[in-house]
Amino acid sequence: MNAQIEKHEDSRLTRLQEILASGALRAAARLLKSLAPAEVAHLLESLPPTQREILWSLVDETCDGEVLLLVTDEVRTDLTRDMSTAEWLAAAENLDLDDLADLVHEMPDTVTREVISALDEQHRKRLESVLSYPEDTAGGLMNTDTVTVRPEATLDVVSRYLRLLGEQMPSDTDKLFVVNRDDKYLGVLPLWKLVSGNPEDSVAEAMSLNMQPLPASMHESDVARRFETHDILSAPVIDQQGRLLGRITIDDVVDIIREEGEHQFMGQAGLSEAEDMFAPVLTSIRRRALWLGINLFTALLASWVIGQFDTVLSQVVALAVLMPIVASMGGIAGSQTLALAIRGIALGQLSGKNARHLLLKEMAVGSLNSLIWAAVIAVIAGIWFNNLTLALLIGTAITINLLFAAISGATLPLILDRIGIDPALAGSVLLTTVTDVVGFLAFLGLATLFLL
Repeated sequence: MNAQIEKHEDSRLTRLQEILASGALRAAARLLKSLAPAEVAHLLESLPPTQREILWSLVDETCDGEVLLLVTDEVRTDLTRDMSTAEWLAAAENLDLDDLADLVHEMPDTVTREVISALDEQHRKRLESVLSYPEDTAGGLMNTDTVTVRPEATLDVVSRYLRLLGEQMPSDTDKLFVVNRDDKYLGVLPLWKLVSGNPEDSVAEAMSLNMQPLPASMHESDVARRFETHDILSAPVIDQQGRLLGRITIDDVVDIIREEGEHQFMGQAGLSEAEDMFAPVLTSIRRRALWLGINLFTALLASWVIGQFDTVLSQVVALAVLMPIVASMGGIAGSQTLALAIRGIALGQLSGKNARHLLLKEMAVGSLNSLIWAAVIAVIAGIWFNNLTLALLIGTAITINLLFAAISGATLPLILDRIGIDPALAGSVLLTTVTDVVGFLAFLGLATLFLL
């Protein structure tokens, strides 16, 4: 099924590129109108800058804002570089309040003031409430457009109230929030209870108390975890006094999960998830130069270790042949543990309190794996070079390196996270250094002791 979707998207992108190349802009505009904002955003990210600029000029103004929110930061900067104030205002006009709050952060200050002043007093206060919280918190993610009811009202009264709201009812409403006269959050009233419940029952009798509200200060990753753990579609957000501020819906959480997944995937290569695939060459060079420089330093460190054993290498050529095996095995084993630890930190499953259990478990796994593969590699090396001593040396070096790899893979992410460095970006570089240096030092050091 996924393959069919990807094939359909590829063909649509190819078709659009052909239309743009032929200059048939009206046909391109018609195609864009048939697409959802997320599909338009995907197409914009998939085009080089010249074609992207043409396509952006054809996007309907009514969905400009949604598209801008869905593209990466760099693509958004590229698209909005020459936008006028009128275009910014048009892009912001049809957005929900939570989406508008996200877009406001990207607007020039003069445009932001105009957007806020164009709102009525109620919406202005709601927007200011969202903007008062950091973007990556529940307060920054929430939408203040909620439907609240009092506990003393009957289900019949609530049903008539919803009918009066009609199309004004917020989208993705699956429950109503029950509050007292001071707007303190009390519980939720699922919509299905309005249908199945006794119309004469009060809200207090039908409401559920099981829905735990989200503090406005809760980090977005914890919000996503709450949604995943409790399998919910929307959740209330409250302030420190317990007053209802707004709600977060599943579509916002999906965006968080996608961004975190992209961050971990790109971080393994030392890149940002916001990087534009078609960014200017100099921009990409500047961004990647730092990690290439760090990698060069670590490679020089490993080379320096090798250089300390030039005597034994010149006399036993087989060591140079077998060295990459030692480093590679350690690197793969360490990467497996590293990925497990980074995932645990991202999901809130790994902390200093249970790190010892992970470390002991990974050391046990590393020890058993090292014994198994050390034996396999020792047999291969012994047959290959007809040298029992060499076979024992490489087997011992593999055992040492895999054990160090397990320890490093489990502890490095925690150390980096503790000192404020992103483990997804720096973990693999440092791990490679450890496994290379330890592997070469163990193998060549043992060879110096027993072969010379």
